[in-house]
Amino acid sequence: DVQLVESGGGSVQAGGSLRISCVASGDGVYGSSCMAWFRQAPGKNREAVAALYTGGDSTFYVDSVKGRFTISQDNAKNMLYLQMNGLKPEDTAVYYCAAGPYCTLNPDDFHYWGHGTQVTVS
Repeated sequence: DVQLVESGGGSVQAGGSLRISCVASGDGVYGSSCMAWFRQAPGKNREAVAALYTGGDSTFYVDSVKGRFTISQDNAKNMLYLQMNGLKPEDTAVYYCAAGPYCTLNPDDFHYWGHGTQVTVS
């Protein structure tokens, strides 16, 4: 099993920055090759934001955040980060950390999820 816990959300003005974090633990953490951030705004479907393969350098971003968000990891600490710059009101959502075998960006393909952290941009 894998446990994921997010932190670092909050409220920020448009144009500001936030960094959210996710710590992974559990026996299955080393078998989850892909770590990703998803988000879900009220009344909308959960969507992928960014993802990376834990064993390599490949990263993936949804078009709406390219150039503004950066996903990174610290394997020694089992940590996943999302640095968000140039935040916009449309980035307001609950952000979820997820783990799965492949970076398909389809939420159905991710087996483990955190409880989410709220990001509000005004």
